[in-house]
Amino acid sequence: MKRTITLLFLALLALGVSSCTSGSDDADTFTVHMRDNVFDKDQYTVPVGGTLTFVNDGRNPHNAIDADGSFSTEDAYGDLSMPPGSETQITFEIPGTYEVFCSFHAVNGQGMVTSIKVEGDAPAESSGDAASVEPVVAEATEFDGTIRSVPEPYPTIQSAVDAAAPGDMVFIEPGTYNESVAVSTNNLVIRGADRNTVILDGEMEREHGIIIVSDGVAVENLTTHSYLANGVFWTGVTGFRGSYLTSYWTGDYSIYAFDSSDGILEYSLGSGAPDAGFYVGQCDPCNTVVHNVIAEYNGLGFSGTNASTEMYILNSVFRHNSGGLAPNTLDGEELAPQHDVTVIGNLVYDSGRTDVPIKNILKPLLGNGMMLAGINDGLIERNLVVNSTKNGINVTSNIDQNWWFANGNVVRDNVILGSGRADLGLAGPAGSDNCFEDNEFQTSLPVGLETFQPCEGWRWPVRFELAGSFAPLGIVAENSGNRGLNQEIGLTPVPEAQSTMPADWPIAPAVDVFRQFDLDLGSIETPTLPNNLEVTQKRGISVFGLMLNNGPWSIFFGLWAYLLPFMLFAALLSITLWDLVRRDDLTKMRMLLWVAISLLVPFVGVIGYFIWGKSEIPGWQRGVIVGGGLGSYLIILVVGVVVGGIV
Repeated sequence: MKRTITLLFLALLALGVSSCTSGSDDADTFTVHMRDNVFDKDQYTVPVGGTLTFVNDGRNPHNAIDADGSFSTEDAYGDLSMPPGSETQITFEIPGTYEVFCSFHAVNGQGMVTSIKVEGDAPAESSGDAASVEPVVAEATEFDGTIRSVPEPYPTIQSAVDAAAPGDMVFIEPGTYNESVAVSTNNLVIRGADRNTVILDGEMEREHGIIIVSDGVAVENLTTHSYLANGVFWTGVTGFRGSYLTSYWTGDYSIYAFDSSDGILEYSLGSGAPDAGFYVGQCDPCNTVVHNVIAEYNGLGFSGTNASTEMYILNSVFRHNSGGLAPNTLDGEELAPQHDVTVIGNLVYDSGRTDVPIKNILKPLLGNGMMLAGINDGLIERNLVVNSTKNGINVTSNIDQNWWFANGNVVRDNVILGSGRADLGLAGPAGSDNCFEDNEFQTSLPVGLETFQPCEGWRWPVRFELAGSFAPLGIVAENSGNRGLNQEIGLTPVPEAQSTMPADWPIAPAVDVFRQFDLDLGSIETPTLPNNLEVTQKRGISVFGLMLNNGPWSIFFGLWAYLLPFMLFAALLSITLWDLVRRDDLTKMRMLLWVAISLLVPFVGVIGYFIWGKSEIPGWQRGVIVGGGLGSYLIILVVGVVVGGIV
């Protein structure tokens, strides 16, 4: 359904773009973007009878004036200025070239200038004017004072939404509303009178609580529960805000923004969702902030797939979830890989719950406080992560149709306590430039992670551990073909009453919300341990980082990934050393050099010796030793994949 809605929205968007660029049956229409302080092109070409729509995309007033005085935006507005966000249409009747300038930002033909070339013959019944100018009435982007109240005079939320125009507010009085609301009008505010008593109940019969496919819609101060899919869902929009929302017991996500940008999710709670309490996905740039939210008793507290650039998760609480936060890269959504996500000042605890609904395909994430799966250039800083049954903070690659490595992630100044496997982890094969610095922790995998992968100075190029990546493959194998849930929806606690919206909260559609947000990252502090929260998690039983309380396939993949490389390396190194010590043609210095290379550069050093060291072992035998060992290793992986049912 998600994909269908998105494709439909994209198709409608494509039609809209086409109508603005290629024209209509009546006249060819083109768009001129006026920015601070330039026109977006040096010249525009339009046929006689064609129309140019001048759009002020800047933050300052602009205008468009013909140097010969034949037309001006003054003809539309009554003064020289076009305010920010306004539009003016100019239809050209006489062929020729018009030199156009903005009187505020051009002097002597320099600065904000452009030219318009009008091609063709003048129509037989021309008015004689070079151009006709008409203002374009823009949609209201601010609250216009119109309130549509529910249940009087509008009996349902949907009827009020259908009657609303851009700039209106739909105001909902306390009560239980058994409906699903679809919003397709831009720049609305949908607000409940009280967060805890304005309730949309899907009765586990309706798909979405509120689904929004229009720009600039704010949803505030209400509760949704018992929907088959999502509580509040924005898809394919620019401009969204969810404030003081509670959503619980949904079949997919609680509060969800997909293929959308310029958004704020704040002061809200998501609970009892088998996927994630909060989700932001498929956006680049996202220009989105998730802050001061609570996610509890979900499969994941936060999940964001391919959500990149200006994506922030701040000052929030993620508790009692199967997995805490999981920014990730997958092929199933566009804009892979994910990059440039910032996670600061969050409290994450009690990750690894098995008594909450979780989709079986998400079980590899179970027990991780934070997992950065196949993402690049993430910043994880000043978070407190407590009592994760597996890893506190784990950076790892992610396998989908492609194998996505993790590169350039910074993990610093975090406090990680009571992790069952490791407080800090870097699971391979990982990419380059992941670094760990000034974290407060007790255990890491691999050992000495901050020493060998610091953020300053020399960094070991390929130091990671493998069990953390490959053991989850076993969980995938164990759940192959089972895409159901491990627990029914509706068994988690009903959330406690939450703080309702302040009475003086401004009424404003979700227009340009990211730019207006006070993004003061430097002022965010690391959370302190709450008085009622104790560090209780004990280290699980593990061997070489492999937790032995996993299922058989997880143990198999973990052992294969962690132990077999050592065994293979030991075998190749033994053959190399045996060959070196029996040779009489090498000086002691050359022999020691090859020993050092073989030890210090695992696998590569041994292979280098067999190729360039002039070994007396026949070439075909050297090929069998190296190729056979590595080939056997790969065969084990393929057999495991096929038998385990991952593909």
